Amino acid sequence: MFNSRQGLGAKPLPFRGGVGVGAINVRSVYGQPPPPTPPLKGRGLSAVAVAAVASLLGFVTFTAPARADSATARQELAISLGLFKQGQATSARSHALKAVTADPGWGLAHAVLARTYLALGEGVAAEGELGRARDAGFDISRAHQLYAHAWLLQGDAKRALAEVDKAQPRYRLYALRVGARALAAQGKLPEAQRLLAKILESTDGADGLAWTDLGRVRQQSSDIAGAIAAADRALSIDRGNVDALVLRGELVRGQYGLIAALPWFETALKVDPWRHDALIQYAATLGDAGRYSAMLRATRRALAARPGSPQALYLQAVLAARAENDDLARSLLQRTNGALVGQPGPLLLGGMLDYRAGAYQQAIDQWRGLLSLQPMNLVARRLLGAALFKSGDPRGALAVLRAIAVRGDADSYVLGLAGQAFEATNERDWAARLLDRAAIPLREVATPFGSDIPLEAAAGALDQRPDDPVLAVNYVRGLIDTGRLGAALGEAQQLVRQAPGAPQAHLLVGDTLMQMQRYRDAAAAYGRAANLRFDEGTMLRTVDAYDRAGDQRRAAIVLALFQAQNPTNVAALRLAAHWQIAAGEWDAAIDGLEGLRARLGNRDATLLAELAYAYAGNDELDAARLYGAAAYRLAPLNPAATDAFGWALYQAGESKAALELMRKAVSIAPGHSGLRWHIAQVEADLGHKDAARADIALVLADPRFPDRATAKALLASF
Repeated sequence: MFNSRQGLGAKPLPFRGGVGVGAINVRSVYGQPPPPTPPLKGRGLSAVAVAAVASLLGFVTFTAPARADSATARQELAISLGLFKQGQATSARSHALKAVTADPGWGLAHAVLARTYLALGEGVAAEGELGRARDAGFDISRAHQLYAHAWLLQGDAKRALAEVDKAQPRYRLYALRVGARALAAQGKLPEAQRLLAKILESTDGADGLAWTDLGRVRQQSSDIAGAIAAADRALSIDRGNVDALVLRGELVRGQYGLIAALPWFETALKVDPWRHDALIQYAATLGDAGRYSAMLRATRRALAARPGSPQALYLQAVLAARAENDDLARSLLQRTNGALVGQPGPLLLGGMLDYRAGAYQQAIDQWRGLLSLQPMNLVARRLLGAALFKSGDPRGALAVLRAIAVRGDADSYVLGLAGQAFEATNERDWAARLLDRAAIPLREVATPFGSDIPLEAAAGALDQRPDDPVLAVNYVRGLIDTGRLGAALGEAQQLVRQAPGAPQAHLLVGDTLMQMQRYRDAAAAYGRAANLRFDEGTMLRTVDAYDRAGDQRRAAIVLALFQAQNPTNVAALRLAAHWQIAAGEWDAAIDGLEGLRARLGNRDATLLAELAYAYAGNDELDAARLYGAAAYRLAPLNPAATDAFGWALYQAGESKAALELMRKAVSIAPGHSGLRWHIAQVEADLGHKDAARADIALVLADPRFPDRATAKALLASF
């Protein structure tokens, strides 16, 4: 059986997915309904009158072009407009192209083609068609809103805003929507929301496109509840609004998880099967869910819809990197021709490819760029710290790692890396402290990632802009960092009152309550955040809070719910396997851990130690000894690895050798009741009753020790 599960020297198997879970009533955890079902489109394509041109695009009724193929051009343009009205912008573009081909000198056909390009997010192509429309005699004074939209899509928000002001009154609503999006692109989110509110007021709330834009702006503002409400209003007006369907899919992905989001993108693609943005979101979600073949198919469709799509090429590069085909991944990234420069995902991937190739300085440059965009990205800090240390800059590594190494929940890799960096800089006291922590599997309450801004500066900035949520978050983080928990809780609760739809506000309340050891209250706050955005960080916080509050049932439900939606998430798989070992579900734990080992490799001592425990519990003792020995070789000062090796030997009948290892483990982590319970059992087996009694007494003194009945029974047997 061991060989079928892979030996340490075997070729890794493909990842097999997570532990299956049954249906879970979400309401029992958070009080929210299950994921919504996307609306299905049931409208057929109706005949399109000539007047539809004016209603859709704001152009006057056109006259027949004086060419022999005018009938074909008119027919194709009518079909294009009908498809556009149905939300099928890609097909509408195809028929507009046929109209232009039938009569290249017809200005209106070029203008309609430009409008379809705008709907598909192709600003450069739209501007080109508007120029051809002008050259063919189209009255370009009717196209200021279209030019504004084209320039906005090209990243020139300032020029777009200037053009919006030139739009004629009959096209004013369209122009204002472009203006609102341009304001949002400049970071002026409150102004964008006010402008969209004016549009909706003037239309009695009947403008589905404005509701979609409002949803996007609210999403940017972290008002997730407001974004959901806006997207739902947009879809209540037009069930075939592809942009609203994609937005709702993104929101469902954050609110419920990957699997729940897929039907929304699939519904959008039923309306417009070749919509590029929908295909990209669909492909990315499939990839995160571990459905790599389907992801590849979606990226190929995206490339067919938009040849040379940088987003599709990037996603294919991610797939290649996951398959360890770094040359292909690098080639695909190069084919994006710099279109994604400065974006977080490509920075992370590009740095990883450089790091694996030994090009540490290039990796450092990319990961510094990523950290400048996302200073609280713990993964980026770990990677940058490792690259700096590898490049011979231990002080630089410390500058990056210090903020996470001092956290109570810092992992052994970060602690070990920071400890080595301190050692390299001759700061041996700090080095010893961190290396000791790296060897001990105990974890304190996770502290929130602090702000790099001094508290006084954060307070001053908030005084200048009291309505800025980012500044408010920085201030509360500063209060938590300085131990002013009462003030932090008050400010966090005030932020919740101001922005009840922002998950970050609820997380701040929960983080503060966790520091105050009010675990059940913290779990409730995290639950409110999870109703809006149920990501990995929120899941881990919620599980930890329920676990510390003694409510393991709810903690398990939260974990199972997250894992059902995010079946490839490493943190969830690790946690699930740990709990399966505790519950004696050995086969399930082995399957999950072997899947992780296939992905993460054989250099994770904690993972190998868990495998040793699981195989020992399943009476696969050869495998248990192999993994226990491997974990111990990697981390001989790690008490969990040491104990795992000892426990495997004990289960194999080698009690004396096991006792020596377990004594070492307990000497490193004397306060860990699980380790002490193991050594008590070995001592009892060897007849060392006094030592066993003493250790069992210490075990029972820990109120969180779970196996109390068994320990008491062993004590009574002496």
